Amino acid sequence: MKTDLEALGHAIKRAQYRNHRAADTALREIGVTLVQWDALRAIDRMPGASGHELAVATFQSDQAFGTLANRLVTGGLIARSAGRGRRLEHTLTESGQAALEAGRQLMAGALQELFAPLDEAQRLALLQTLQLLTENT
Repeated sequence: MKTDLEALGHAIKRAQYRNHRAADTALREIGVTLVQWDALRAIDRMPGASGHELAVATFQSDQAFGTLANRLVTGGLIARSAGRGRRLEHTLTESGQAALEAGRQLMAGALQELFAPLDEAQRLALLQTLQLLTENT
């Protein structure tokens, strides 16, 4: 029997949607969205990164990330500083680091619940399969 690739793509999209909803619900407790928390994670992984580098890392356009970064600066979660040329470098503030850590704790519970229907072998197989699909992106 041949796999219905359209159904497979739709199932992946539904799983991603479920993941995003669970994340946004969990993160609401600390007053950040998944998009904001994802930006904090990227800045934590790449301190001093440019807006363009962070946009790529968070799957956003440069303009969308710039708007998001402005909100994070206004909220006191990140700081920007001048880099070489016109480059703006991004770092977490103490408040941003605290939000990131609180988000990690909340997300651990949300992800545990999300993946509860899968046993450890199924989780590993899913992770390996998705890594194979995305290794060149």
